[in-house]
Amino acid sequence: MATKQVQTTEWTAQELKERLDKREKVFVLDVRNRDEFSAWKIEGREKLPMLNVPYFEILEQGGKDDVIESVVAYGKSRLARELPQDRPILAVCAKGGTAAQVVEGLRELGYDAINLAGGMRGWGDFYQVKPVIESPKLSIYQISRPARGDLSYVIASQREAAIVDPLRHIEHYLSFAQEKNLKIKFVLDTHGHADHISGGPALADRVGAPYYLHPYDAIHPIDVLPAKLSFEFLRDGQEFSVGTAQIKTIHIPGHTLGNVVYLVNEKYLLTGDSIFIESVARPDLGGRGEAWAPLHYRAFERLLKLSDSTVILPGHFSQPKEANAQGLFAATLGELKAQNEGLKMVQQGEQAFVQYILSSLPTFPPQYVDIKRVNAGLLVPDEEKASELELGKNICALAQAYA
Repeated sequence: MATKQVQTTEWTAQELKERLDKREKVFVLDVRNRDEFSAWKIEGREKLPMLNVPYFEILEQGGKDDVIESVVAYGKSRLARELPQDRPILAVCAKGGTAAQVVEGLRELGYDAINLAGGMRGWGDFYQVKPVIESPKLSIYQISRPARGDLSYVIASQREAAIVDPLRHIEHYLSFAQEKNLKIKFVLDTHGHADHISGGPALADRVGAPYYLHPYDAIHPIDVLPAKLSFEFLRDGQEFSVGTAQIKTIHIPGHTLGNVVYLVNEKYLLTGDSIFIESVARPDLGGRGEAWAPLHYRAFERLLKLSDSTVILPGHFSQPKEANAQGLFAATLGELKAQNEGLKMVQQGEQAFVQYILSSLPTFPPQYVDIKRVNAGLLVPDEEKASELELGKNICALAQAYA
């Protein structure tokens, strides 16, 4: 007797990411409120066709007592000409429950409708690991949070590891270290982050490793209050050994006063918030854009003296299309000198660079002030508040990167 095949009605965030990476055809029906949709959307390496119809509108205009019946009625009257029949329709809401009902109604109408498990919350909390290089002497892994455009790194050699810019959900780093049989020796932040909550202090505490931060970033730049957390001081030129790998600290104030980058084996540069693939970091998130922009220029001058073969591994990306053919956010310094508008402006001199930077600043997200408080130990949010602060993608690059 033949087994009846059950149709998939839900994708996990990982399944969605795999399909997007393969450039499979997907149509997104987002049923969140319009302000939530405008602030944060599902993105792929190619632009996704999508439609935003708030759930309350479906219920009101569907006009039925039963939710599913309202979806069916609204689908017949309003969506018949807008929803495609030749591809899956991914229904998206905040946490997955509302969209599941929409999917049920759309399936009654014959659409291949799929719910995103966990909704945008689940998508926002998804992490992905990709190797940059993998060998016994040196391995570097890029750990991304695709929905937010956040990147972090594991540097490993001879079963020792350093974690750079760990994100909030530290269980991903703990399980990865266990999988690879790595002992976490150091936890390093490139700076006091504004766009996301650092997992650095919690991760270091969990594994009994030292947490390093430049002391200039242990003062909240707007409150001008000292941090209430335990950390070790970073300094320019400081070196760390992980197995046979060497990590050199380079202090480059500009994005923050304590901003640093890490040069691994003189070849791989973990740039944090300084050089991105298609842009450079903004200098105003500490409220001192005009004062810090010249510092930013001198920092880039210093970095541009490194070898053109240096592999740049940034702390963020602005759009998924910035990934290379392997799905990594990486490029050589020589390539970025020729392609990255911010770095090309550095080569025009300080005055031109500062003018370009200050005329290219995106909106200042107000929640970034509180995120910096969290990262300085001045504010301790619960999980719900932490998730709320991190809603949306990072806005750490210049405005042109998000166009």
